[in-house]
Amino acid sequence: MPSTETIKAVIFDWAGTTIDYGCQAPAAVFQQIFTERGVPVSVSQARGPMGKSKRDHIAALFEYPDVAARWREKYGTPPDDAAIDELYARFLPLQKEILARHSDVIPGIPEMTQQLRERGIRIGSTTGYTRELMSVVTPLAAAGGYAPEVLICSDDVRIGRPAPWMLLAAMERLNVYPPTSVVKVDDTPVGIEAGRNAGCWTVGIALTGNECGLTQAEAEALTTEEREKILAPIRDKLFAAGAHDVLDSAAQLPKLLHKFQAG
Repeated sequence: MPSTETIKAVIFDWAGTTIDYGCQAPAAVFQQIFTERGVPVSVSQARGPMGKSKRDHIAALFEYPDVAARWREKYGTPPDDAAIDELYARFLPLQKEILARHSDVIPGIPEMTQQLRERGIRIGSTTGYTRELMSVVTPLAAAGGYAPEVLICSDDVRIGRPAPWMLLAAMERLNVYPPTSVVKVDDTPVGIEAGRNAGCWTVGIALTGNECGLTQAEAEALTTEEREKILAPIRDKLFAAGAHDVLDSAAQLPKLLHKFQAG
């Protein structure tokens, strides 16, 4: 995607990209709500659709044949919209409760965003969380040094990722265009797809994100060999989704922007 545009804005995802190292909060809650209904899902299944709006995420979990089969075996009918709505209604209060414990800003993010601002680059954000859930997150993130100018939530648009609407809404709020002057940073394949669908540059995040799923302490305990063994397939997955580049952490972003500005 050649460009002679100067980068005017960066739009970040939240969990796994700028807060909540390893994207711990949503994965645990998805597992809990299915376990409560007697149809447990694995960690990898719970993390699989990450990046979608949370109701869409629940619907996607039922697309796993074994999950749908076990639901049908337990309840006598295939999972339907009513089942999705019931689980989503349970998800929201549980997620709100746990978010307060998983809103720490990822190391290096405040310094990185300050560098961007000093270069005149605007900072926006999108998330699969609803605005109600983000009412818990944003003050905690701000206290930790991260406060983007714009926040677009999953319930601010009719259709979430991989559709580009949240990104385009953020660009509109920032009054920044064309899309080739914008970088989307996300730790999920579906978030990268949304960036490409919006016509933006896209940067995947491998180490701190959902695909890796490790806490900061777990990640720091890895040997170099262990780390590369884990991250290599994650990088491949993000590149396959359309990422123009992949970093371990969004804190490393400033060193990469010249690549996009040069086209």
